[in-house]
Amino acid sequence: MKTLVIEDSASSRRILCGHLERLGFSVFAAADGHEGVAHFRAQRPDLVLLGLKLGDVDGFTVIRRIRQIEAPGEWTPIVFLTEAGDDAALQRGVAAGADDFLTRPVSDVALGVKVRAMQRILQIRQSMLVITRQLDTANQELNRLASLDGLTGVANRRLFDITLEREWRRAMRQGTALSVLMVDIDLFKQFNDRFGHPAGDECIRRVAGALATVLDRGGDLLARYGGEEFAVVLAETTLDGACFVAERMREAIVTLALERSDVPLGRVSASFGVACAVPMPETAASVLLAAADRALYRAKRDGRNCVRATDSLDPENALQETSA
Repeated sequence: MKTLVIEDSASSRRILCGHLERLGFSVFAAADGHEGVAHFRAQRPDLVLLGLKLGDVDGFTVIRRIRQIEAPGEWTPIVFLTEAGDDAALQRGVAAGADDFLTRPVSDVALGVKVRAMQRILQIRQSMLVITRQLDTANQELNRLASLDGLTGVANRRLFDITLEREWRRAMRQGTALSVLMVDIDLFKQFNDRFGHPAGDECIRRVAGALATVLDRGGDLLARYGGEEFAVVLAETTLDGACFVAERMREAIVTLALERSDVPLGRVSASFGVACAVPMPETAASVLLAAADRALYRAKRDGRNCVRATDSLDPENALQETSA
């Protein structure tokens, strides 16, 4: 345990250092307050023992300066030396930031008991800090896992909803376009009924992987929306740009060549609905999502395995179509 002794009396300083060295501590000393503060800044000791009368600056000031040097979350035990019965000094020392005191003359036993107690408190504190860091890491991992879909590893519905709301507000502030894609694996119920749920799960995983390969911007989000449906948030993306992404995703799924003999194409495909808008205060993110959902259903009605899009949030307006 590295200990700093700050004491202006050479004889007292020598005695204190001798006591501490016999206890097995590594000791360095300072003869005045300014030197003590400089030593603390350079050496960062585990314990500080100081007198209150230091000549150039009083011990209360030294204590306060040491506490100012410590970074947030750091703590160094400080024990000050005082005369027996000096209650005012005790109050001022603790108020300045000290942790405990010893009365003069200091005996080997009293010093040993005090520094061992401070050492034990420091060890307990270090253990608690380690546990706290471990808990923080565990909580961060739990939060991450709580935002992911267990089957596919992409974002889940919860994270999608949070991201959509956040990006909607940001786009409103910046006056930029925001696009949403809704994706549905074509005739998936029939796939599950014919090939079984394990094959269905593997299909969903493979499709999620294909969709993820298309997204190359850090701010884009792919999420499993539920069942065989996926949703994508594309910040600062126009309708044409979103349709381009959707078409690449559609092609990526077909390119997987996941065979299914119960459909004319002979392989797994998906339908896409795309919606884009510049958010306004009188609208909500849910309206954009609903528009993308309507576009998705139009894609299904038009034969599936295609992209349909709209730049209108009004359900009465006709959709702007793009062919697959």
